[in-house]
Amino acid sequence: MLSSLFFLLVNAWLVGAAASADYHERLLLRPLPQDTLLASFNFRSNESAAAFEQQNFGYFPRSFGQILQHAHAKELHLRFSVGRWDAENWGQRPWSGGREGGTGVELWAWLEADTEDEAFARWLKLTNALSGLFCASINFIDATKTIRPVMAFAPEGQHSNASRLHLLHGTLPHEVVCTENLTPFLKLLPCKGKAGISSLLSGHKLFDASFQTMAIDVRPTCEEGSATCALEMEQTVDMVLDLARAKRPKDDPIPRPLPIDQLECDTSKPYNAHDSCYPLNKGTQPAWTLEEVFGRPLKGACPLTGQTGDEADNLCINIPPERTVEVKTSGEVSESRLVADTLRCYKLPTGADVDLVLPEQKMATDLVRPKPGVFAARSINGHGQERGSIQAVISNPSTTEAVEIVYLESLPWFMKPYLHTLRARLDTTAESPIKETYYSPAVDRKRGTHLELRLRIPPASTLTLTYDFDKAILRYTEYPPDANRGFDVAPAVIRVLSPQARDHRGIYVRTTSLLLPLPTPDFSMPYNVIILTSTVMALGFGNIFNLLVRRFVAVDEVPITAAGGIKGRVLDKAYRLKALVLGG
Repeated sequence: MLSSLFFLLVNAWLVGAAASADYHERLLLRPLPQDTLLASFNFRSNESAAAFEQQNFGYFPRSFGQILQHAHAKELHLRFSVGRWDAENWGQRPWSGGREGGTGVELWAWLEADTEDEAFARWLKLTNALSGLFCASINFIDATKTIRPVMAFAPEGQHSNASRLHLLHGTLPHEVVCTENLTPFLKLLPCKGKAGISSLLSGHKLFDASFQTMAIDVRPTCEEGSATCALEMEQTVDMVLDLARAKRPKDDPIPRPLPIDQLECDTSKPYNAHDSCYPLNKGTQPAWTLEEVFGRPLKGACPLTGQTGDEADNLCINIPPERTVEVKTSGEVSESRLVADTLRCYKLPTGADVDLVLPEQKMATDLVRPKPGVFAARSINGHGQERGSIQAVISNPSTTEAVEIVYLESLPWFMKPYLHTLRARLDTTAESPIKETYYSPAVDRKRGTHLELRLRIPPASTLTLTYDFDKAILRYTEYPPDANRGFDVAPAVIRVLSPQARDHRGIYVRTTSLLLPLPTPDFSMPYNVIILTSTVMALGFGNIFNLLVRRFVAVDEVPITAAGGIKGRVLDKAYRLKALVLGG
C-alpha cells in the first residue's frame, strides 16, 4: 500500500499542471538491492500554445521548438537507452516503463498531415533535423525502419485535430549512445547543467551505469474546463549506479584488493585461515554521498525553478524512516517527509553547494518494492544460416488479476517471418490468448515486418510466443564493415492495457535487443582476387605496353646531341680529340 501511494504521489507531482513557474525539476534517489542506486532526473518546461505558435519561446528551447513546427509534429517521444533493467532484483521500472526506450535510439511521433505520403515526408524532415541536433544517426531511420503502430501507443496529450494525425515509429538498435548525445540534451535545459540537479550529470558517470535511459517527451496539455492549452516538454534521465564502482577515487580508478589483514572475514567458516577469507556479511547499508557517487557537488537549485508548493522540493530520497541522512550546505534547506516518512524531500538553496551524506548503518527492515506487471524475455532459437525462430516468454506474476497486453514486433526486412507458424501457448490453460492480430508483411529493401498482437494472460500464468522466419541473403554492398558480428534486431515493445496505468504515460516493458547472424560471404576472397588481378594487370599490361611503345636502337646509332649524362660527355671528348688529330 505504501509503495503504491508513493508512486501515485510522485506521478501527481510530475505530471500535474504548472503551478507558479513554467519550469520545474526534481531528482529522486532510490536505493536498490545489491548496493545499487536508482537516480531519476526529471525536468519539465511549459509554454503556452499561443506563444509557441508565435515563436515566443521562454523556457521551451527554441532549437527544438522550431524543428517541431517545421515537421508539424504535435507530439513527440525520443529515447536514448543503454543496458538492461534487472526486473527480478530491482522491481518495477521507473515511471512504470513509460519513459524507457529500447536499446539504442527509439523515436515515435504524431505528425499532422493530409495523406500518409505527406506524413512520411515530414517524418524524414524530423529525423534529419533531430539527427543534427542530438549528434546521432537518427537520419538512418528510413522506410525500412519505420512502422505505423495501431495498438501499442496512445497519445499522451489532448489533440483537437486527431483525425489528421499520423503515428510513425522508428528504431536504431545498433546506435551507440555516448557523451555526444548528453551534451545537446543538457543544452535544452534552462540552466544547461550549470546549476540545479542537472549539475550532477556527467558523461563519465552516466555511461558507466549498469542501466541508463534519456527521454524527451513533448505533448500538448489543456486545463480541465478551460480552452487554455500549453505545450509541455519533459526531459528524463534514469540511471542505475553501482555504489562501490561509482565511489572509486579518480587517482586510483582501477580496483585493487586490500591486504588480507585489512579484510573483514567471516571467521565462522571452516575454511577461514590466514591466507583465505570469506567476506563478512555485516547486513548494513553502505555509506555514500552525492559527491562521491556523481563525482561532483550539486550546485544548488536552478534559479528558474518554481519556489512554492510541492514543486519547490528539488531533491527526494526514498529510504526507510530509521535511515540517517545528513545535509551539508552553506545555505538553508527545508525538509519534508511524506508517505509514512519513507520519502524525504528537500528544497535546495540557490547558489550554494548541497551534499547528502548517508553513513553506514545496520537496517532492521527494508522498503517493499512493487513488482512489475509482467516479466518478459525474448531470444533467437535454431541453428544454421537459412532459418531460425523467435521465442518470447511473458509471465504474469499476479495471482488474482489477469493481464491484457499489446505485443509489438518491428523486424528488419531481411527477417522473413511466417505468420502460419505463430504459436501462443499458456502453461495453465489450452485457451488461445490471442484476441486481436495486426500484421504487415515486409517488402524487400522497402519496409520491414510489423506485427502487433493483443493478448490476455490469466493470473499466475506464463505465455510462450514462437514463430519461424527465414534469413535473406544481402547484396555485398549492404553488409556493414563488421558483418560477422551480426545484425541488431529492435526490442519488442509490450504495453499493459489492464490493469490500467494511473497516469497518461502508460505501463510499458521492452525486451532486450537481439543479435541476428546472417549468411555472410568470405570478404577476404574478393580482396585476394582484387589484389591478384591488379598485380597481373600491372605486370602484364606494363610489359606489353613497353614492348609496343619503346624504340630499341644500337649505341652507335644514338646521335651525339641526343646522348646525355656521362655518356654524352665521353662521346663529346672523343669527337674533339679525333678532330684535333686529323687536323694536325
